[in-house]
Amino acid sequence: MNLIKLNIIGLSYSQFKTGAYALFLEEDNGLKKLSIVIGACEAQAIAIGLDKTIKSPRPLTHDLFISIAEKNELIIEKIIIHKLEKGIFFSSIKFINKNNQESFIIDARTSDAIAIAIRFKAPIYTYKKILDAANNDFKEDIEISKEKTEKSTEKNKEELKEKLAIAIQNEDYELAAKIRDQIKKIDD
Repeated sequence: MNLIKLNIIGLSYSQFKTGAYALFLEEDNGLKKLSIVIGACEAQAIAIGLDKTIKSPRPLTHDLFISIAEKNELIIEKIIIHKLEKGIFFSSIKFINKNNQESFIIDARTSDAIAIAIRFKAPIYTYKKILDAANNDFKEDIEISKEKTEKSTEKNKEELKEKLAIAIQNEDYELAAKIRDQIKKIDD
């Protein structure tokens, strides 16, 4: 199976899971995207890795791992997101020993693998079937979010109409005009 190169495009607070973050990746040509839900600590480790201006006074876990790998003459060839099961991504890290060119693969949490890849400047890959499945989930999440927004907007509009009727009944025309303007904004 051919590997598809991914690029990190963003990190944000998750709208779908409380206390979690979403890491966004996209394929090299930018057509398909991947959203991975990660914890706050992992998000922080990735954010620190991405922002080269932040320097920790003591090594963080992923930085320590990099130091150990470098001390043992290991480089990371690539990260592969190789499985998606029940919304959980599974990844592996491929190492190469600089001395004898032997390679080996280690299973890793996707968030840790990506945090390490950032520090090693190693490429991140996945397979087409993973990207297709994740992209469908990503589209479904967007549709669900859109649906919730539309329902919320419709509910707000109904509440505003009720308030408008009360304002008119109370002959508070200034308030009625403001409410009318809010309803127009929703309609536009």
